[in-house]
Amino acid sequence: MRLLSALLAGLIFGAGIALSGMINPAKVLNFFDLAGTWDPSLAFVMAGALAVTFVGYRLVLRRAEPLFDIRFHLPTRRDLDPRLIGGSALFGVGWGIAGFCPGGAIPALGLGQPDAVIFVGAMLGGLVLARWLRG
Repeated sequence: MRLLSALLAGLIFGAGIALSGMINPAKVLNFFDLAGTWDPSLAFVMAGALAVTFVGYRLVLRRAEPLFDIRFHLPTRRDLDPRLIGGSALFGVGWGIAGFCPGGAIPALGLGQPDAVIFVGAMLGGLVLARWLRG
């Protein structure tokens, strides 16, 4: 049941990303282009996601445990270390250059977008390189 619920959540998330237009790199890049062809529509998508997350966390965390696991898996660290800041900056730069983030690239990959294949391949290469450098 745990895997089925994870699959269902991933499918719902992917459908939302696809419907919102976040799998379209041009739309994402236009969102970041404040001085040019700015498209504010993704701000509404993000605000809606934050609202749902805010309410969802408050409702779900009232429970003693999740429905399909033995405990909640929440971050415990609250400090800002160089790895977190550097990773966040690298994520933002990559998103601004490519117009893809992992949340948008995976559904785009599933829909057969060729750009997504290149992005996901580069992302996986970066993950392997980061683990190698850290290890």
